[in-house]
Amino acid sequence: MLFTIMNTLAFASIATAAGISITPHDVYSSSIGVLGCKVNTNRIAYWPRQPSCDGMCVKVTSNGRSVHLLQVDTSGGAYDISYDAWNYLSTGQNATAAPTMGGGIDAEWESAPMSDCVDVITAADGKLPLMAANSINFFVGCPAGSWVAENTSLWNIQNCACTLGYNEKCNLDLTVSNQPSCPHMLGIQTPLHGQDVVNIAYGTGSEAVAIQ
Repeated sequence: MLFTIMNTLAFASIATAAGISITPHDVYSSSIGVLGCKVNTNRIAYWPRQPSCDGMCVKVTSNGRSVHLLQVDTSGGAYDISYDAWNYLSTGQNATAAPTMGGGIDAEWESAPMSDCVDVITAADGKLPLMAANSINFFVGCPAGSWVAENTSLWNIQNCACTLGYNEKCNLDLTVSNQPSCPHMLGIQTPLHGQDVVNIAYGTGSEAVAIQ
């Protein structure tokens, strides 16, 4: 009986992991409006599926190494991950220290609990940082009780590179309005400084601040 249970559990574990080919992505983006200045952009997944209200965290394993990644964007069909994460899975070293080049590498991925991605979210409040003006459709589309509904902050920043707006939180009370309320005008396009998003260039490992 115990042998049967162990076999069943082992099969279930294998069934949840899917084989893929992962490719490097060296410019941060987010189709749902996750702010790059408030997450670790070196641990991001760009998957051929929509980010879920309950499951944005994925575990990717290759060459005996694993990383937990936050899926914040949708790819056109590829399984892209941050260049630094790809480099680490490929070689065991960070992209800034020992950058490499190449195509897809064989890997397995599986969904992981959001608690495994807590270190990827660097916002001071520990919540998923979304653009108040541009992420509202995704946010309100997540049902009450979902992870996104319970663990999101809205910010008056207008782009994923965090170069426009104000570094301030906004509040949303749907009983009053379907638009967030911010200390400054919602969606204001004033230049924002000091909230850098840094990309690591593919092949060279050089770092550059995103400008848009």
